[in-house]
Order: sequence, then structure tokens, then C-alpha cells
Amino acid sequence: MRRGFAARLPAAWLLAAAGLALLLAGPAAAEDPGRISVIGRASAEVPPDHASVEIAVERRAPSAAAALDQNSEAARKLIAFAKEFGAEVSTSAVTLRPVTRPVRDPNGPVREVPDGYQATNAVQIRLTDLGRLGELMRRTLDGGADRIGGVTFGLRDAAKAESEVRKAAVKDAIRQAETLAEAAGLRLGRIETIVSPARSEPPVYAGRAFAAKARGPSVPVEAGTVEVSATVEVTWVIAP
Repeated sequence: MRRGFAARLPAAWLLAAAGLALLLAGPAAAEDPGRISVIGRASAEVPPDHASVEIAVERRAPSAAAALDQNSEAARKLIAFAKEFGAEVSTSAVTLRPVTRPVRDPNGPVREVPDGYQATNAVQIRLTDLGRLGELMRRTLDGGADRIGGVTFGLRDAAKAESEVRKAAVKDAIRQAETLAEAAGLRLGRIETIVSPARSEPPVYAGRAFAAKARGPSVPVEAGTVEVSATVEVTWVIAP
């Protein structure tokens, strides 16, 4: 009887061919072990270490040059005073515009007529001595300031606070994943991915208060705390 082609091959070749077939078929036949994904969250209330406030001076005059000159002189005094407090000062806006006033004609209609120019100079003042913030605002008003914007509280080293909160968010993700795995009778394997911030939830970093022009010895301002929040999305492979 004539033997087949496979029977004439050396035994080592047959074993190698069988092994290669199993290797190629293995990944396709293997089952996906599955995954567990959770979003860890953490937040902290941190005392702020500085405050920023926008203060502006406004001046009106018959001519553009006069309005700008008067406004510039008032702005220089404001900046010098803020620096005496040890504050950092930066210009945020300078504007010059014509203004009008309403006039009623003898026959009844009201129309706008030119009424000089208004110049505005706004500066952003950053102060680290939060206990003097109210005094700073009160005294700038006494010195000729016309407008105070929102007061914003923040952290100079925000990255440090955010790093600590992210660590806490990862620990929260681990706790959640362990609880889910235990409830489902599974075991966590290796971590596959860590995404920070989580794709659906950006981090939060905010602290804000507001102050208005007021009369009195000082403008009451409470710094409160700055909220620093973080989210991380962690995915584990389920262990076999």
C-alpha cells in the first residue's frame, strides 16, 4: 500500500507544524478575560493663599487728551498705593471713548449730543496678605477708584494640591473596583489604563467671592476655601 505524504515527513517536522497551528489558533480561540472600569473622584477644601481683584479708575473731560491725562494720573496713584501694600499689579484694560448726553428738542424728540470723553484704566491687583484685602479696597476707593470687579481667591502652588487630590481619586477608584470585583466573584488583574482627568469629567478648581463699592472703614470679604477636585478613569483586566 502506498503511504501518504504526511507519513513520509520526519516526525520533528510534524510536531513543529502542529505547534505552529496551535500558536496561530490560540489568540483567536482565547476568550477576552473582560475588564472593569471605574471613575475615581476626590476633592479637598484648601485655604487660599492669595486674592486677585480688579480695580478701575474712570475720568471724564471735554477732550480726549484731557480725559486720558486725568485718568492716567489717577491710575498711577492707584498702582503706587497697591504696591505699597506689597501687592502685584498688572494692567488689565485701558479704554478711551466718546460719551453723549440726551437733549430734548423744543418740538419734543430726544437726541444724543456729544458730551466729552471717558477714559478708563483697570488694573488687576494680587495680594497675599488676605487680612488686608478689605482695607486695600476701601482705601483705593478713598483714593479715587471708581469700580471694583470680582474678587478671586486662588493657590500659587495649585499643582501640589491637585497632585494630592489625584492620588486620593486613584485610591477611590481602587476601592470601587475591588468592591465590584468582590460582588461579582471576580479578581482584579493588571491595570490596563489610567486616564486623568476622566474623559467625561474635567477637574474642578475654583474659589470666588464678590465685592462692591461700599462706604465704611473696610470692605468685608471672607476668603473661605478653594475647592480642588479631580477625577481619574482606571481600567483593570479581570484575572483568569
